[in-house]
Amino acid sequence: MSRLAHSHPGIAVRREGMRQVVRTLPEEVPVALVFDGTTQTVMMATPSDIADFAYGFALSEGLIAHPREVRDFEAVPHARGIEARIWLRDDRGAALKERRRALLGPTGCGLCGIDSLDQALRTLPRLPDGGPVFDPAEIAQATDQLRAHQPLHDQTRAVHAAGFLRPGKGIEMAREDVGRHNALDKLIGAMARQDMDPAEGAFVLTSRVSVDMVQKTVLAHCPVLVAVSAPTALALSVAEEAGLTLAAFARSGGFELYAAPGRIRDGDSYVA
Repeated sequence: MSRLAHSHPGIAVRREGMRQVVRTLPEEVPVALVFDGTTQTVMMATPSDIADFAYGFALSEGLIAHPREVRDFEAVPHARGIEARIWLRDDRGAALKERRRALLGPTGCGLCGIDSLDQALRTLPRLPDGGPVFDPAEIAQATDQLRAHQPLHDQTRAVHAAGFLRPGKGIEMAREDVGRHNALDKLIGAMARQDMDPAEGAFVLTSRVSVDMVQKTVLAHCPVLVAVSAPTALALSVAEEAGLTLAAFARSGGFELYAAPGRIRDGDSYVA
């Protein structure tokens, strides 16, 4: 059993009675994201792909614009968690003063600890028109394809995933975490470190679409977001303003299309 999941005994309750079971549960540890010696935030996360997480967080928060702006990185394990230490190039040091986070971030939270309302609802760039074009079947099958890239979920049935879908190529990369925001940050960081361009495809999520998931997607310059569950009203409004193609309820061979239908063939027919 890997350090990402461990077996634990439990009691299963059914109408017929109770029985002892062994259930595999995912690990969840504090991960301190430390930039130039200052802790920017502490997030509860799955202890895997920590470098991807740190890079993706830095990109999503605007602390860096490209992995080249990181001078050095190390992950330092401690008895009760992990320090992800990033040293930035001197010309990026001032970014530490922006969007500072100082609170513990619970697993389900993507905006915990920010300093102001303006930071929560920051102005996003508008994505350029055009970009990748998908067949409707690719969008409808996207979350089913992502399942094949979720080994930790296969063990635990308790983690989220984010994947990158390229037209005609399927899911090319995926990352998992107990937190949906962390999974997307890990994917963004992994793609940046491997010089993969998010503008050439879609992000696929195993979760609902909250406004911060839209923000992360747009700031990564990814023009299409596909999710297994619903968007919030605010997430949809922000996606429309940013020109982000937003497809939700993508499962069982169908989907609902909410915004910017032009990147899906015959997309106007699918708008919810």
